[in-house]
Amino acid sequence: MAQNEKVLAGVLEIFRQNPQRRFRVDQIERIARHDRLGTFTELIKALSFLEHEKKIITDGRGQYQLQLENTIVEGVFRANDKGFGFVKLDDENADDIFIPRDFTNYAINNDRVKVKITVGGNPWNNRSADGEVLEVLEHETETIVGEFTPLSDEQVKISHFIGYVVSSNKKLHNYRVFVDENGLIPQMGDMVKVSIKNYPNEENPDSMTGVVIEVIGNKNDPGVDIMSIVSAHDVRVEWPKEAMAQANNIPDHVTESDKAGRVDITDQPVVTIDGDDSKDFDDAVVLWKLPNGNYHLGVHIADVAHYVKEKTPLDQEAFARGNSTYLVDRVIPMLPFRLSNGICSLNEGVERLVLSCDMEITPEGERVSYKIYPAVIKSHGRMTYNKVNQVLSGDMTGLEDKYVKLQDMLREMADLHDILYRKRHERGAIDFEEPEAKIIVDEQGKPVDIVLHERGIAEKMIESFMLIANETVAEDYYRKHVPFLYRVHETPDGERIKSFFEFCSAFGLNIKADPNKVKPVDLQKVVTKTLGTPEEAVVQTIMLRSLKQAHYSEKALGHFGLAAKYYTHFTSPIRRYSDLMVHRMIHEYADNNFDEEIQKHFADQLPEAAEQTSTQERRSIDTEREVNDLKMTEFMADRVGDHFDAVVSSVTSFGMFIQLPNTVEGLIHITNLDDDFYSFNEKTLTLTGRGTHRQFKIGMPIKVTLINANVDQHQLDFELYDPNAPKHERSERNDRFKRRNSRNNASFGRRPYRGQNNRNDRNGRRNNRGRGFKH
Repeated sequence: MAQNEKVLAGVLEIFRQNPQRRFRVDQIERIARHDRLGTFTELIKALSFLEHEKKIITDGRGQYQLQLENTIVEGVFRANDKGFGFVKLDDENADDIFIPRDFTNYAINNDRVKVKITVGGNPWNNRSADGEVLEVLEHETETIVGEFTPLSDEQVKISHFIGYVVSSNKKLHNYRVFVDENGLIPQMGDMVKVSIKNYPNEENPDSMTGVVIEVIGNKNDPGVDIMSIVSAHDVRVEWPKEAMAQANNIPDHVTESDKAGRVDITDQPVVTIDGDDSKDFDDAVVLWKLPNGNYHLGVHIADVAHYVKEKTPLDQEAFARGNSTYLVDRVIPMLPFRLSNGICSLNEGVERLVLSCDMEITPEGERVSYKIYPAVIKSHGRMTYNKVNQVLSGDMTGLEDKYVKLQDMLREMADLHDILYRKRHERGAIDFEEPEAKIIVDEQGKPVDIVLHERGIAEKMIESFMLIANETVAEDYYRKHVPFLYRVHETPDGERIKSFFEFCSAFGLNIKADPNKVKPVDLQKVVTKTLGTPEEAVVQTIMLRSLKQAHYSEKALGHFGLAAKYYTHFTSPIRRYSDLMVHRMIHEYADNNFDEEIQKHFADQLPEAAEQTSTQERRSIDTEREVNDLKMTEFMADRVGDHFDAVVSSVTSFGMFIQLPNTVEGLIHITNLDDDFYSFNEKTLTLTGRGTHRQFKIGMPIKVTLINANVDQHQLDFELYDPNAPKHERSERNDRFKRRNSRNNASFGRRPYRGQNNRNDRNGRRNNRGRGFKH
């Protein structure tokens, strides 16, 4: 059949310009019409011809994608400890490329690589593309942390290395890093940080070389386990001398000169409401009813920018840290404790400098006026969430005077929170409630308990007040048309939402919204429909995976999860540099009457500030999660063989992750499902037994037995608890189905199911689950 070569070239170019995108016929027609490519009939002929020539692939139901064979692409290599890996492309919607063990070209985890696609993938039959690494473009991993083992004197003479280090990172654990004597000289069993000099190559495929740049301490000493994780994530701990000198020169009290140009509101009954063990208080609130029936809400935030001036040593160090990092037994602060717990903390009964946001809010939740200004306050009470919740429950037993005196204000605060919550809900804000777990450790750092904490009205009330203050400040400076720093959560990608809607349809949820123009309220309705149903957990999990990750930006892109058009971070300058930056801009704009030079000054700074604060936030979150995983694994280590109630929290091709009531998580590997041969359905995220038809899905309650706790790898392994099966039957059955399940499932060296590679380890899965917004 004759082909119009201009139409063929034009249609193929549509795919070439968007190599990872899947097109429907109507989308191709719309683009072709814009480019005046040809008639609809000619387009259909072209698509048929390109498919026949294996230039494109189709699902047979009207969707097409470029066949990527022999294409050269770039991305980041994600290693698997079994030797193979995946390359994640820059397009977050693109499927990852599977790299077989023999084609990694000695790339290690997180390397940026150039890849040739050797076998094209097909997104409609769950097969990812295969590729081979042509070149390592950049090594992201420059240091590793691990345990030092010395070599014998004879080995030192021959090799000129004093010993080797094995990384505690699971994905680098197979490499020995030999260290020479030019660096620090550690002792056997020390946890050390090594700067890598030479990476794996053809001559040394399983080793690297480097020098020791930090000795963290002996692996058995208290706290060394946590500080090893901190060091591995490059979280800054030591303070430069200049920064500490600056901090020590700052007065520990508010001076008269500090008060100049500020509104004195020390008579207002402002209070701080925080956790029992909080030490730094950067927000205080006050509320009263106005004669017109509206609420006056004052949100007063520690004025850190008054003390930490731009480009000073303290400011440079705070910028490098980006935020405070909160670990189970310590805080690594963004500012020295002299500031964070002292002059910048809104401690009870002392004067403190603040930036205030006063708002007048109607009983319907409309903010009708506001004022942002520098002030001086005196906290009338350091209150705790627990005791405020006690007040709100009507129980005043044993409470201090300050709670009794201010109980009416606290109850009116709770009323305003209800109003603000309903207002956010009406506009479509998506609200997920997950229990928070606090790990209790003893003086030696050993975990002794895991305590669940459900957020009460007091916690939610303060959150509501911080949210509306953040929105108010963001909108004010957006409308002033000046450069500003925003907290953004962008509208999710249409393809991801389309897949989510298709997933929901399997549960009978008919969603009529346009995936390409989805609104927060559309997703909120899905959450509401599934509340209290068996599908609630799985639907919320998949929804979160469909959302983008919140970050900082100089552009007001809105906050999808909060359904807020304008949003920033203003309320925590002690622990977040983003908020300190926002405060600094507010001051400078006010002091210089929005001078054009000042605007240009901040416009030049903002892109770097947004990138740095976003990067450091992820660094702290990853560090906090890894420490929690370590301590939870350590807590469970002496419970091997015990039985637990659990729920399925994620299902993959290689097994399922489960969560205990205390939030501890672990894996039931596919090989430990020993009662049947199980197959994985990616569309419904289920594992189904071929013979028994037994099915496992997210949110399903099960009973499990802990069979292994690997503290070094922070890994817990479980199996299903089956009290009825005799041990000899279970053993025979286990061997049979282990062999069959391992042959069939992807994580054993064969190409995995599309989309599962990011969840091949605990942290990957948890990051995926939590890839939504964090206010």
